[in-house]
Amino acid sequence: MSNGLNRANIEGVRRQQLIDATLKSIELYGFQGTTIVTISKLAGMSSGIISHYFGGKQGVIEAAVRYLLEQLKQGLLLQLQAGQARQVSPRERLMMIVETNFAGFQRSSSATVTWLAFWAKAMHDPALARLQRVNSQRLSSNLLYSFRQLIADPAAARDAAAMTAAMIDGMWLRSTLNLTPATDEAFNEAERLCKAFIDSLIATSGRADEV
Repeated sequence: MSNGLNRANIEGVRRQQLIDATLKSIELYGFQGTTIVTISKLAGMSSGIISHYFGGKQGVIEAAVRYLLEQLKQGLLLQLQAGQARQVSPRERLMMIVETNFAGFQRSSSATVTWLAFWAKAMHDPALARLQRVNSQRLSSNLLYSFRQLIADPAAARDAAAMTAAMIDGMWLRSTLNLTPATDEAFNEAERLCKAFIDSLIATSGRADEV
């Protein structure tokens, strides 16, 4: 039993090392330039182990994208768990969603470059397009859950969630494409503007007693 657990732990570590190497390879060489060879060299492993764990380049790239998605999911869950000692208001939950999307990991060079490459590639790759739909639906669903508690009109709540999702994606993209050295400042300002946008929606359509 212990040998089985150790083997599972080792496999888990190796998988994560290969995912990290894939993110780094995409950062350095892009999707097209990333190969099993570039990944294996960065991971310090044989190229055959990638096929063993992921079935090839496509499999490990999809695993890397799922890892980014999981980081977003876990980031929000951690924030919500930290707030369990007190009741988190719908507005606070919306702010947590914004903060998660602009968190440190999502600002990292490997994450930003991979997201950009992923979005471009997803237009022509059905498997990656499906992951993008999952990502988009998750963000919209999380936003709508809170806006429904703040805005009485269902259509207005859906509109607020859709506009906020577009604001988050757009401001994140704009910050990522900011070529000045003050990248963190750009992300901080984007986060501030997204939060201000949510507050403006709540002030216009929200129920004050639910904020």
